Amino acid sequence: MNRPWLSHYPPGVPHVVHPEQYRSLSALLEESFRKNARQPVSVCMERWMSYGELEQYSAALGSWLQSRGLSPGARVAVMLPNVPQFLVAMAAVIRAGYTVVNVNPLYTARELEHQLQDSGAEAIVILENFASTLEEVIDHTAVQHVVVASLGDLLGFWYGRWISFAVRHLAKLVPPFKLPFSGPLGSRTIASFRDALAEGASKALKPSTATLESTAFLQYTGGTTGLSKGAVLTHRNVIAAILQAEAWFQPALGQVGDVREVNSIAALPLYHIFALTLSLLSVRWGAHMTLIPNPRDIPKFVETLKRRPFHLLPAVNTLFNALLQDPQFRQLDFSNLVLSQAGGMAASESTAKQWLAVTGCPMIEGWGMSETCAIGTNNPVTDRGFTGTIGLPLPGITIAIKDDQGNTLVNGLAGEICIHGPNVMTGYFNQPEETARAFTSDGFMRTGDVGIMDDRGYTRIVDRKKDMILVSGFNVFPNELENVIASCPGVLECAAIGVEDSKQGEAIKVFVVRSDPTLTEEDLARYCHDNLTGYKRPKYIEFRDELPKTNVGKILRRALRTPVQSLTTH
Repeated sequence: MNRPWLSHYPPGVPHVVHPEQYRSLSALLEESFRKNARQPVSVCMERWMSYGELEQYSAALGSWLQSRGLSPGARVAVMLPNVPQFLVAMAAVIRAGYTVVNVNPLYTARELEHQLQDSGAEAIVILENFASTLEEVIDHTAVQHVVVASLGDLLGFWYGRWISFAVRHLAKLVPPFKLPFSGPLGSRTIASFRDALAEGASKALKPSTATLESTAFLQYTGGTTGLSKGAVLTHRNVIAAILQAEAWFQPALGQVGDVREVNSIAALPLYHIFALTLSLLSVRWGAHMTLIPNPRDIPKFVETLKRRPFHLLPAVNTLFNALLQDPQFRQLDFSNLVLSQAGGMAASESTAKQWLAVTGCPMIEGWGMSETCAIGTNNPVTDRGFTGTIGLPLPGITIAIKDDQGNTLVNGLAGEICIHGPNVMTGYFNQPEETARAFTSDGFMRTGDVGIMDDRGYTRIVDRKKDMILVSGFNVFPNELENVIASCPGVLECAAIGVEDSKQGEAIKVFVVRSDPTLTEEDLARYCHDNLTGYKRPKYIEFRDELPKTNVGKILRRALRTPVQSLTTH
């Protein structure tokens, strides 16, 4: 197959990666722990954790889990925000030879019950703030072993105790809970995080028997297009993704010198595949992460950024936008920032231009999925301008644009983006029919994204298949509309959907959050008239104070698809 993108790689970026250099992900982790024992791995609320401490804590928690009698490969849920305990729990599960099931801490009881039931998780590490949700559903799951963490567990003896006390009794962020010690499957083990570490420290961690083909993570899809499914990511998949990101980022991170000096900002939730993969890359480097437990508190986030040089800032477009709206952010020292990685949702040209003007560092847009370990395509990190594309396939990856029958289309035609590479999942957990539908006969994974590839190998997404709007027989892609409307002066954020229309089949409705309260519907309609052809112009405009988003910051068009009532037409 022709791979035109290879000739457009930056100098020094390899065409392939070799995950076989490690026998498993646990080997990668333990190699870094040995090499970087005295180096810091994370800082959270100005409390540091070293690689040596991460090795010690994860071995203790891994030993505790092994002492429960779990079989190799057993699923262990991790329901934690961006705190040091996440790194410990993730490393512990991998090193003990089990499978990590990442869980969104803000899940409702219904969502948590689905994920625990679907994954068959037998153990869970959870922050006490969310334990009341677990209490509601635990008897309907296979969970037999629970480790309950407190926010301050790894923040030092006195400061940590004060933080835990404040969270429980002053802020009242820990709802009362009482986890049952028995259930349908028999007796349960319930331990505090600190007690599990203490008990596990007296035992020896048995080496993992996992191989490159063993499952490392069950990474559940965001659920924005239907019921959440568990993508089976093997040790090979994850290691390949780490090496692919490392190879692609090298031209930018080479400016830092020793990659162990890199400070990566972990503001996106670590349970999400985008931040998870980059956190593992940081560990591979022996670098450190600044953990941001609550990135929605922009003033506090900015205060954290002020404290020390930062080099790598991954974010979704909405987070980049939110930072740009903060006057204090614009006063920061950006001289060390060498990589601003955008992903998770489409990047806006207007946001990218503002970001470059304020920070001097270009916003590099990439694309990936839970099913591909967040890795797929990326614009070269040497680019300075906004391309409006998702870039080129990363080393070892092949992208093909296919029609509904699985035929590869010529460049310039719109079709489904399909991907093949060592980072691509093996399938959906316990869902053979869904897995079969996800792959073409020649082994490419169907992504559900509609795109066009040019002759250089750059791909432009025109939207997800189900989000396409059909106006009088013409295909309209919301991403295109949103990119144009977001450039209108006074628009902060926007989302476009199709609504039923008796004359056109569907009409376009756009939801807008204003940065300038004086912006009117007439102003925006005039801007659309000047910048969009007739059938692409929104018929309905609705201003809102905010748009519904996932916890990663991706705008949820699904939540906006409600009946049209009392709308202004244009």
